[in-house]
Amino acid sequence: MPELLDEAFAAVGERTADRLELIELDPAYRAQFADGSTIDVHADPAAMEAEVRRACGPAAADGYQRLRDWLGELYRAEIDTFIGANHDSPLGLLGPDLLRLARLGGFGRLGPRVARFVPDERLQRIFSFQALYAGVPPDRALAAYGVIAYMDTVRGVFFPRGGMRRIGTALADAAVAAGAEIHYGRTVTGLERTLGRVRAVRHGATDDPRGPLERTAGDAVVLTADLPVTYRLLGRSPRRPLRLRYAPSAVVLHAGLRRRRPALAHHTISFGAAWRRTFQEIIDDGRPMSDPSLLVTRPTATDPELAPPDSDLLFLLAPCPNLTRSGLDWAEFGPRYRDLLLAELARRGRPELADLADHIEISRLVTPADWAADGLAAGTPFSLAHTFSQTGPFRPGNLVGGWENVVLAGCGTTPGVGIPPVLISGRLAAQRITGGPGRSRRVPNTGPDRAMGTWIAS
Repeated sequence: MPELLDEAFAAVGERTADRLELIELDPAYRAQFADGSTIDVHADPAAMEAEVRRACGPAAADGYQRLRDWLGELYRAEIDTFIGANHDSPLGLLGPDLLRLARLGGFGRLGPRVARFVPDERLQRIFSFQALYAGVPPDRALAAYGVIAYMDTVRGVFFPRGGMRRIGTALADAAVAAGAEIHYGRTVTGLERTLGRVRAVRHGATDDPRGPLERTAGDAVVLTADLPVTYRLLGRSPRRPLRLRYAPSAVVLHAGLRRRRPALAHHTISFGAAWRRTFQEIIDDGRPMSDPSLLVTRPTATDPELAPPDSDLLFLLAPCPNLTRSGLDWAEFGPRYRDLLLAELARRGRPELADLADHIEISRLVTPADWAADGLAAGTPFSLAHTFSQTGPFRPGNLVGGWENVVLAGCGTTPGVGIPPVLISGRLAAQRITGGPGRSRRVPNTGPDRAMGTWIAS
């Protein structure tokens, strides 16, 4: 969704192309299956139809075209009303787009809905596995979450030259050029509140927690930290009828390889033979997948300069239970699990993945314990699961009762998890402060006619 970056840069009079080189991946990713077959996923409709026809037959190719059309209709029904707008009440959703979404089956279940279009189980996995990022198995996820599959299988996947970190750097540089000031190495320790308004932010040096604090005044505060950190700063958590539920986590092995693997795509999904059982294991049972589906990413397939000559940069991601679902000792279990995952990839017999362990020069393992140490609730980078009670207007809102000039942004609030939704959350937060389209509330005593300072604590 590079147009969301275009929108962010345009807000300060810049263009994405002046700050970033975005490279569209083709294939967007490669899907490998336990039966030895492979399906490359292309955003181009003709290329993808040909690939489906080759791998699954003409009937599946026809089903793919109908599925693609349905995903597009879902997106158009949701993007402006449900994803890209502020809501002060569920009643704000009432209107033609709600009826349109209902007619499309958006309130049914994603897995069965996709199966109506493509009976081949391999295609069902390709167009529904994205529900796991939302923290819900495809068979239980709302069909409305087909928009995630739309974003990557229809709109395409892009990679910034220089690595994913370039996105944050480019946005920060553009903000500074427009007059923002960024304080690195500072930890926000408290908010000074008077009569329901934050008057100032207190902060100190991150590497000197007992050192002196500074006080910086502002007219509005945007909190983008994970929800428990945000609520700790606010001094309370909003009351909810149901306890917050967090998405599964992930174990990630970052590795530098001594030997290049030109046959390995930028993104490869290695599916195990098991499917529904894997979701049961990590979401309900709180244990690692016994037959895991894994994401292998090789950024040097697109940008070779990210590694030394004749070397590769690679990471391996395995979904796993979050810390609220599992009592695993990741300090002890993590290294063993890393070895098990590498052995499993070797066992699957794909030559490009067969001997990764023998060629790792340098590595770093990230587990749920590491995510938790970084301040992420339940040890997951995927924040709150997108269950029905945590979706749309039922997700923690970006306004906080009792705090007139505090706004939330990030994956814990609306619209949700992932780079596109988080970019949208930034726009929605800005609209709360400056006043945006529609009839949603904004924080009092701010607006485009007022010279103001806004603190963003992340």
